[in-house]
Amino acid sequence: MKLDDITIHFAHPAYQLSALFDRRGTGIKNFQTWTREDLRARIGEGDVLVVTGFWNDGLLPAADRLRFVQVCGAGYDMFDLDAVRAKGVRLAHASGINVNAVSDHAMALLLALTRQLHTGRDNQHRAHWRAMISDLDRREDELPGKTMLIFGLGKIGARLAKLAKAFGMTVIGLKRDTANPVEHVDELYISDALLELLPRADCTVLTCPLTAQTRNVIDTTALAAMKPSSYLINVARGGCVDEPALIDALRREAIAGAGIDVTVEEPLAADSPLWSFDNVILTPHTGGETRKYEDNVIDILLDNLDRLSRGAEPLHNQVL
Repeated sequence: MKLDDITIHFAHPAYQLSALFDRRGTGIKNFQTWTREDLRARIGEGDVLVVTGFWNDGLLPAADRLRFVQVCGAGYDMFDLDAVRAKGVRLAHASGINVNAVSDHAMALLLALTRQLHTGRDNQHRAHWRAMISDLDRREDELPGKTMLIFGLGKIGARLAKLAKAFGMTVIGLKRDTANPVEHVDELYISDALLELLPRADCTVLTCPLTAQTRNVIDTTALAAMKPSSYLINVARGGCVDEPALIDALRREAIAGAGIDVTVEEPLAADSPLWSFDNVILTPHTGGETRKYEDNVIDILLDNLDRLSRGAEPLHNQVL
């Protein structure tokens, strides 16, 4: 791939990818589309596509020039890999660009729930000065001495373990391969041990990819195994949680609450009960979003373009 001859198509409704790419002074031709309709209309104009949520496999037949897709996020479950491979298109994701952001966000959700910052903000809007809480089960709590169970110890989960240790927590980690220890993790187990470990956790955090094995990994059985005083934090993918089962558990106060950055359907339906629970903090899949995001994506993109131009293998975060 000769970089002088390519055109990069950035497709995103908010990220200022094209503008920030131009600041790098590469001289590589590029343009940005901001809607799904514009992406579809111009899919045939780019040799390289930088995309995330706008993608659907129906774009492939018209993508005659497309040779490489750089996903500007860690997840790539929206791609039919067989169809992309058959088109002769290379594919890489951007795992690692939001390690700090997502692990910070998970910790922020836990801190907010533990310190009841969400109800404090609600009371602020009502100009209500809440009295101190006598009921110990409903009062604010502290993190030191608590146990965090992290399901998925990739880069995000590993950094979250470091943050949890800084707050004096015990960290139990779950991953598919336990051959190598993970720093800041007190106990490491294979992923299949989830159900037997859930009763020990004061908070369970999902930082795993969405796969056939992790879909609905938190279901009715898993929720029943959690302590009534425990929190669920999901910064992974909405499909990792059986949403109706979670709603039922929250309604019955079978768990203390949930911090949710991802839902099965996004945007979340206006009639979802998740909007109205007092023991839920809901953010609109913004865990990875910071002012550094675009530049982090462009760093990986430029690395991969360099590798493609030299015929170097593998790509950074190569999928295909």
